[in-house]
Amino acid sequence: MENTTGENPFIIIARVQVKEGMVEKYLDIADEVDRAAEVNTPGLLIHNFDSDPDDPLAFTWTEVFQNSNAFLMHASNPYAAEYLGKHAPLADDLSVEIYGNVSKEVEDILDSMGLPTKHFKTTRVGYVRTEHFT
Repeated sequence: MENTTGENPFIIIARVQVKEGMVEKYLDIADEVDRAAEVNTPGLLIHNFDSDPDDPLAFTWTEVFQNSNAFLMHASNPYAAEYLGKHAPLADDLSVEIYGNVSKEVEDILDSMGLPTKHFKTTRVGYVRTEHFT
């Protein structure tokens, strides 16, 4: 049976395609949201913005959340909405991939964002070292 209580850690990968000539401006808004997330979302354990080695306009957010509540805190903070508003004129695309099981509330929030989202649910294979998350 799959765990949908939202107590487990999970990963979100968000792929961004920045418009030509907008990389520096995009890096500015990414830096802004990164600093806000670090201060306001303690359950967001890893938050990296990485560049694609083959495409100078492609970037990937890697986000590791302690649990679904950490994501809900992240998504409900004003900085998240501000980022999405600033993102729109600077980028051509933003898609989201979820790796791991999440609560129904997380799925609902992601659905409401209107972004292309793909959810890779955990199978019976794998483990989490829970002692690192208490």
